[in-house]
Amino acid sequence: MKHLIRSTLLTFGISLTAGAALAADTVLTISSWAPPTHGMNAKLWPEFTKMLEEATEGRISAEVKYGLGAPPAQFDLILDGVADVTWIFHGYNPGRFVASKMIELPGYEGNAEAASVAYWRAYEKYLAEANEHDGVKVLAMMTHGPGILHSETKLASLDDISGMKLRLGGGVSGDVGAALGATGIRVPAPKVYETLASKAADGVMMPMEARAGFKLFEVAPHSYSVPGGFYRGSFAIVMNQDKYDGLSDEDRAALDTIAGEALSQVAGRMWDEIDQIGIETIEANEGNSWTEASESDVATWNEMTGPIIESVLAEVSDKGIDSATVQTFIAEQMSGN
Repeated sequence: MKHLIRSTLLTFGISLTAGAALAADTVLTISSWAPPTHGMNAKLWPEFTKMLEEATEGRISAEVKYGLGAPPAQFDLILDGVADVTWIFHGYNPGRFVASKMIELPGYEGNAEAASVAYWRAYEKYLAEANEHDGVKVLAMMTHGPGILHSETKLASLDDISGMKLRLGGGVSGDVGAALGATGIRVPAPKVYETLASKAADGVMMPMEARAGFKLFEVAPHSYSVPGGFYRGSFAIVMNQDKYDGLSDEDRAALDTIAGEALSQVAGRMWDEIDQIGIETIEANEGNSWTEASESDVATWNEMTGPIIESVLAEVSDKGIDSATVQTFIAEQMSGN
């Protein structure tokens, strides 16, 4: 009976969403590349759609479609108008997005919500000058929670990482892996489970949410963390510029009220929520564990981050951005949220 009630409510909810889309004058196509059960699809896109429908009084809705393109192709997919909205992970396109590395630096203190708000403010104030998102409308900037190392075997210290084959998503996580003596393997997030299950990698650096979102608890049951995380991942929610420009003045203004800092905050909050779901898989599954770095390893790690940070700051400075000022700005903004 309970199952029947849940199924009925789910169907009712889907019917309401579908009905709203049918009634809308404009239905935006959202391209998504994570599994349907991932937080982006189960939480953020429904919330975004609700915000959109309320802001436009039902004139605009949205629907999610899967399989329109591989994760690294999402930016170009939006440029080409294959979809109207998507989320991109900047690290999947090495060299194309450099300024985005500023939010990925180790050493920031705070959750994903605080970091995402700080990121949007830094983007508006400093990072947009790099023109790395030319051709699209940026709706939000966001970052997941602290990056954690998840592995098949339990790690006792930082020294255990040297020599490991780790799936690294790109961006600063690649720099971190190299500094720790690991061999980096580049595959998009949807391929991580397969990569670990086939023993092509010994572990992966991803946030806690991936334990549930990508079922890491089955293939990398042991997690190892340092304060603040090894890194943070940089994402943007972007929209086809022609689609945005083609909206009425009233609807563009309405969309603008939910975009920017507002949507960045909602997205960051979602990452925090699903991180907690990932943490819960540790106690829920026998043989899973979470090891926090010892005081001596934390001291070692803090020394190791210096060259990583300096390298990124120099790289971003070459883009004409005062990277040291941006780093300080992000840290200050996070401490205030």
